[in-house]
Amino acid sequence: MENKAHALAAGLFILLVGALLAALGYWISSDEIPHTTYELTTTENVSGLQPQAPVRYKGVPAGRVLAIGFDPKEPGRVVIRIDVDSNAPISATTYATLGYQGVTGLAHILLSDADKPLAKMAPGSSGLPRIPMQASPFSQLAEQGPLLLAKVQEAAERVNRLLGDENQQQFSSLLKRLGATAQSIDQLALSLNHTVTTGVDPALAQLPQLLEESRRTLQALRAAGERTAQAAQEAGDVARALRAPDGLLHDLGQGTRRLSEVADRFGRTSLPQLDRAADATTQAARGLGRLASGVSENPQGLLYGAPRISPGPGEPGFVVPPAGHSGEHP
Repeated sequence: MENKAHALAAGLFILLVGALLAALGYWISSDEIPHTTYELTTTENVSGLQPQAPVRYKGVPAGRVLAIGFDPKEPGRVVIRIDVDSNAPISATTYATLGYQGVTGLAHILLSDADKPLAKMAPGSSGLPRIPMQASPFSQLAEQGPLLLAKVQEAAERVNRLLGDENQQQFSSLLKRLGATAQSIDQLALSLNHTVTTGVDPALAQLPQLLEESRRTLQALRAAGERTAQAAQEAGDVARALRAPDGLLHDLGQGTRRLSEVADRFGRTSLPQLDRAADATTQAARGLGRLASGVSENPQGLLYGAPRISPGPGEPGFVVPPAGHSGEHP
């Protein structure tokens, strides 16, 4: 009897403790903060998301995941029911994505706001309001994973072709040429340094002297310009003096006119007389020429006078000569 009483007491104690623990858990889990239930729908992969997973609004805890299931109206679509604090600023711009915690693979719901209002979604069969859900960066990366792997493989193949034996030989030859080019550049730099040291530095040393000489030359040019301006002014004064009414040009013009008048009178009076004297002189010269010719042909004419010329045929006193005689008479 005592054993049964002890067993009964132990059983009642265990039941009482269990009831107290259940009541304590219910009391702890229940709160007085009002919540609003929403639904999320997506066709993306929601691996890592479990019921009771936290719901965060821009990183701030705002609720939890109540259930995860399938949409009976649209096969292949996942429905996630969440419980969100009624004080959370859920609006027409709010959308949901999956967030991941480090490398654990555990996911949670992350609520954010877009720049402009989103298209309003019709309530599901449960009648609860729905929040649009967008693909998370991790899911986008997972979708692009095969393409990225293909790109990486293609890049690796190109690298392998680039590092082939033939290309390595070409790279080696290119490196040798680059080394020779670098050596040539070093030699050129040394040559330029020597040129600067031997040519430019002495020229720079002579630069102050050249500047001083240039300054002196400019001063000489300025003085020459001043003298030229003075000479030009004096020339202008001389020109004005020459153009004056009683100046040299006026006197020279009057002398020129007088000389022209004298030349005109000389042409009208003296030149005709000179022409007549020249004609008389020409005639006298011709007479002297004929006289000289007659003397040279008949010098006796100076003593006996000019020979008598027998009359010719038809003239008075003409006598026909006898045969064998010329027509001349002594």
